[in-house]
Amino acid sequence: MRTIQGVSVSAGIAIGTVRVLAAVDYAVERRLIDDPQAEMDRFRAARDTAVAQLKQLRDNVAAEFGENKAELFDAHRLMLQDPDYAECVEGLIAQDKVNAEFAVKSAAEQFAAMFAAMDSSTMQARAADVKDVSRRVMNVLQGKRDSTAQDGSVQGDAVQNGIVQNGIAQNGESHIIFAEDLAPSDTAQLDRAKVLGFVTAKGSANSHTAILARTMGLPAITGIGDAFDPADDGHVAVIDGTSGAVFVDPDEATLTEYRRRKAEAEEHLSLLRKLKGKPTETKSGQRVHLYANISRPSDAAAVLANDAEGIGLFRSEFLYLEREDWPTEEFQFDAYGQVAQEMGDRPVIIRTLDIGADKQVDYFNLSHEDNPALGYRAIRICLTRPEIFKVQLRALLRASAYGNIAIMLPMITSVQEVRDAKRILEEAKSELRGERIDFNESIQIGVMIETPASVIMADELAAEVDFFSIGTNDLTQYTLACDRQNPSLERFADPHSPAVLRMIQMTIEAAHRHGIWCGICGELGADLSLTDTFLRLGIDELSVSPTSVLPLRNVIRNH
Repeated sequence: MRTIQGVSVSAGIAIGTVRVLAAVDYAVERRLIDDPQAEMDRFRAARDTAVAQLKQLRDNVAAEFGENKAELFDAHRLMLQDPDYAECVEGLIAQDKVNAEFAVKSAAEQFAAMFAAMDSSTMQARAADVKDVSRRVMNVLQGKRDSTAQDGSVQGDAVQNGIVQNGIAQNGESHIIFAEDLAPSDTAQLDRAKVLGFVTAKGSANSHTAILARTMGLPAITGIGDAFDPADDGHVAVIDGTSGAVFVDPDEATLTEYRRRKAEAEEHLSLLRKLKGKPTETKSGQRVHLYANISRPSDAAAVLANDAEGIGLFRSEFLYLEREDWPTEEFQFDAYGQVAQEMGDRPVIIRTLDIGADKQVDYFNLSHEDNPALGYRAIRICLTRPEIFKVQLRALLRASAYGNIAIMLPMITSVQEVRDAKRILEEAKSELRGERIDFNESIQIGVMIETPASVIMADELAAEVDFFSIGTNDLTQYTLACDRQNPSLERFADPHSPAVLRMIQMTIEAAHRHGIWCGICGELGADLSLTDTFLRLGIDELSVSPTSVLPLRNVIRNH
């Protein structure tokens, strides 16, 4: 057994035979031409044909996956129609007297290099897109098969390798695709009845190829680099799209374990088919919004795959915990914006930096504390180090122009803390207005209720914010005075304690008195033994791990 570690871009498990997709040769001959104008006309005609192909591909994707997932190909069409792109190609034809194919390839390389050199990982991922659309134009110019098929589907480079539309093997067997890379247009055309998943040497979680894989529900792993080996063709493999692990020629123990996991996943999928799109509503008509918790942008795929209605808790501190230096505004904007775009109109509630206590980061240079759970953490760091806080708030505001983002403040104990945070938020808004940067002016602000002080002050806090979300993990430890990191206190730290449940009840009642909604984003939200209690208390929203969404919806709908 050979084990390879790549980057997980789309969750799921695939077990099957490997089909290695040979790299397509895009060698283009450089020819001198006598009539630049005629060559420019060739380019324009090929570009128009490519734009028409992309329109057809866009319509196919929209029909199968929805309008928001088809927007990628609108962006591809805009790339081809960009005056700067055309000017670059035509300039090369006119100045160097070269053929259109060579000019298109040269222009693609220039634009791809420009994107790759940008600080933004989202923009870096666009390098693959400009190469993809340029290859489409080159195919038209070279007369390669890359046009609308009789069945109405658009046939791309992958068709020449036999992996889409007509299947990937004459015997009809499904395969796991191994490739150097896959273009977004090829990924969109994969025949899901024939492809179990894919593994690529190149690529990133931010690429449009990765986003399409998540949309299509195909397990996918990128970035295996030099571990990519064409000799794996025909071998059995297991890919774990959650961990990013690839097992070539797996041993019997590995096969048995992954077959078990796959069976569990298929049982979950059966529940998904039954409940997907159904409202989270009791038999008596009580409606509850069912969201999911995530820690990093790639987790958004699991939210959609499990049909959650939104993201109730994006733990933004993981953007800090997984780095060795401060995450820049641009880095954070990319992360938040990626999730916002992927979620479309669904709410994305992002908790501001919650560092401290059990989440320590060296570059914060926090002093040692005897009792860090009661110490310098979360909103206390943000309010005393506003230069850190404002970077995050600016990134959140900028990302709010791309989706339905809300901001949630952790570890609140007083009204003044909320007002101070809102003041810094207003400063960030003012700066962005001055820089003419778009953002959602009416972005919602909420607070986490996770201290007894915030419960006692809930009426006053409700007048300052748009929503409450109860963090039951910390609320339990602070209410019961039990350190949740101390295993010897487990018998005393009972989240079912009447004291904790009464705190939850008081919070919900205060929220409703002031006309705002109240949810739960702690682990208790997924405790099915308490679902009846939460419904009786009038909870408006529950945010749980993505895999807990459907079992919880099932219980609520049968209540």
